[in-house]
Amino acid sequence: MDIILVLSGLVILLVAGDFLVKGAVSLSLRLGIPALIVSFTIVGFGTSAPELLIAVQSALEGAPGLALGNVVGSNIANILLVLGIPAILAPMDTSRCNTKRTYIQMMGVSVIFVALCYLGPLYIWQGLVLVTLLAAMLGDAFRSARASRNGVNIDDVTSEELAELQDADPHMPVWRVVAYLLIGIIGLPFGADVLIEGAINLARDNGISEEVVGLTLVAVGTSLPELATTVVAALRKQADVALGNVIGSNMFNLLAIMGVASFFGPLGVSEQFLNVDLWIMLAASAALAIFVFTPLKLSRIWGIVFLAAYGTYVSFLLL
Repeated sequence: MDIILVLSGLVILLVAGDFLVKGAVSLSLRLGIPALIVSFTIVGFGTSAPELLIAVQSALEGAPGLALGNVVGSNIANILLVLGIPAILAPMDTSRCNTKRTYIQMMGVSVIFVALCYLGPLYIWQGLVLVTLLAAMLGDAFRSARASRNGVNIDDVTSEELAELQDADPHMPVWRVVAYLLIGIIGLPFGADVLIEGAINLARDNGISEEVVGLTLVAVGTSLPELATTVVAALRKQADVALGNVIGSNMFNLLAIMGVASFFGPLGVSEQFLNVDLWIMLAASAALAIFVFTPLKLSRIWGIVFLAAYGTYVSFLLL
């Protein structure tokens, strides 16, 4: 029964998140908001909305390990799993991707987050630090988007490409946009509540820690939107979108999700995270530097290496 609750919660979260993204992107493009700004903000929030709702609900129900495990596990899965599978299906040439700036930002955010975790439970002040960094990151994204419109930057995402990638429609009727948004807004908290109840019961009944459930089952489930987007981007030879989606999602997970969840804390950080999981997250993030700063392609061999590394990590957690 608990497994059914977890899977049902995941399905509701994924469907509601998908509706929210489609509705929000369609509305934004209909209003003439630049596609690049939409991709940085609305798409980033929409694909991370399941993690946000789970983190807040976990904090409220006294399961901080599930909240932290979900975010750290999602960041690990985003790199090793979400990039590994598409690389096997369609190798990506990342040498021309303009992601150096955002990658450096992601590594900086990851290091700061680990440092905050070592300072003890995540309280409101740590949350304020993370949310402030999020505001700075979004401000930088807006400046880059504005510069792009003036011809200073390159590789802007067109409205047509974004709408196709997110299966959105800039000409969607207003009533349908409203319906999509309502389904997303109502479905997300309901799905999160169902999933959290099942996950907590599953952990308690089977002697598994909440951290492990968050790092594995919940993390993989909530990474499915990123996986779907990245697979489509890889098949369409849009390596910059695939890599940018993962980097942006990881930053959003640490800054927005953990920042907001800390307001409902305190969120305790166990020895398991301090000694193992946070360092695995940093190592996986550092591995991306090979594809960001060198001409090396994300080939099938690297996809297999990433998946093997993820399988080894999950096996270590479950044994």
